Amino acid sequence: MDLAQTPPTLEAIYTPIQAELALVETRLRALAGQADPAMKPLVEYIASGGGKRVRPAVTILASRFHPNDGSLAVTMGAAVELLHAASLVHDDSVDNASVRRGLATVSSLWGDGVAVLLGDYLFATSAVLVCETGNIRVVRRFADTIREIATGELMESFGAFQTTHTMEEYAHRISLKTGSLFRTAAECGAILSGAPEPVVQALVEYGNALGMAFQIVDDILDFEGTEAELGKPAGHDLLQGTLTLPAMLLLERYPQDNPVVKLFQREDMEANRERAIDMVRNSEIIYDSYAVARRYLDTAAAAISALPDTAERRSLLDLLDYAGERRV
Repeated sequence: MDLAQTPPTLEAIYTPIQAELALVETRLRALAGQADPAMKPLVEYIASGGGKRVRPAVTILASRFHPNDGSLAVTMGAAVELLHAASLVHDDSVDNASVRRGLATVSSLWGDGVAVLLGDYLFATSAVLVCETGNIRVVRRFADTIREIATGELMESFGAFQTTHTMEEYAHRISLKTGSLFRTAAECGAILSGAPEPVVQALVEYGNALGMAFQIVDDILDFEGTEAELGKPAGHDLLQGTLTLPAMLLLERYPQDNPVVKLFQREDMEANRERAIDMVRNSEIIYDSYAVARRYLDTAAAAISALPDTAERRSLLDLLDYAGERRV
């Protein structure tokens, strides 16, 4: 992958759906006003925290392949973004993370107990929004997504500091942890538009493959990115005991005196973190990991190749380029 190439900007990608994304933003910010006064500062903090809004964008873009008024896609877009926010609040609490997107995490400001309860509140609020769609298939898919995300997170937690995971296990875990919500964003946008089943299934495959690639690139950036880009030191996943694709390739290619093995045995963790990062950066591992991500992105592009050549389809394709070439 040519990392020197400038990826398309999200602003350009979102051009066909700017009005709908603005409505999603309005829905998210309105939640603070609807919350109990005790909850208001917490909900405002989450709603104003920014983010790339990739998942609601996928929902709205996916809803554009069949005539509809767009209102249900906006509601669903707000729901998937809230679900994403809830999962991040819980993740940060589990990981003892102090910073997210350059801002202090809820757990670092209010404590882990508050963070867990706020995550629960956001999960429930997202489910209320989904119920507003009145579509039982979408409600069921959303419930399945919450279960899948939780399963992926538990798999990651129970498998921490173990070096025996297979590539198949890694792919399954990230399909649950990340691919699931991207799939739901695309699938539910299509369902709520009334699109025919072949279109829905094309977007299911697109969303899942995009999510897989998105997570793999996140895992690469944990080795390749700078602290300024990531908002946290490189190698954070290693310190959490999370075995990602670059670390697995490092174990495979350097079986002797491997810093990941030593780090996972809690041996001089900081020195071995730095050594692992250095070895990954000075090998073919970064390139080969991007090649895996690109295969998923190619799968996503192929999935929607038969859809009409519209501005929305071009945005979905540009989003694949953005996902593969982004730095944050």
